[in-house]
Amino acid sequence: MFEWLEYSILSIWVGESLWGYPIMLSIHVIGLAIVVGIFTVFNFRILGLFESIEYIAFVDFFKLAWFGLILNASSGFALFSSQATIFVTNTPFLVKISAISLGSILAFFIQSRLRVYAHDWDSQISKPSKKDLWFARTSLFLWVSAIFGGRLIAYYL
Repeated sequence: MFEWLEYSILSIWVGESLWGYPIMLSIHVIGLAIVVGIFTVFNFRILGLFESIEYIAFVDFFKLAWFGLILNASSGFALFSSQATIFVTNTPFLVKISAISLGSILAFFIQSRLRVYAHDWDSQISKPSKKDLWFARTSLFLWVSAIFGGRLIAYYL
């Protein structure tokens, strides 16, 4: 299956054309900046930084973050297809994909809690719980792991 993917039209365009790889990599970096940037600022907000930003603002920002994740997934698939048989056994790649998967699942739970508690947190009726603090720390760890894993891929080919 991975060999078939490497011979697909998309894979050949990404791997052999002058513009395929740079275009997909650029889209990937834009998606990364969106998704990791928004989740990181939110996680820092939960941990007590950026107190001037209201929690409710992140409800809309999370919609943009999911768009960034879709950009990353589609461009990442295109980049993966160009060397699928190599990437599928690459430890940093597997770390990256695992961290992204877990980070995305955790982001869903974080977003669910945000929708319920944002008004209470903004009006100081309540504060983020220990569970929310744990979610924020774990989320930061997972997104940083995904970035490091992505950067290390090239050194393990």
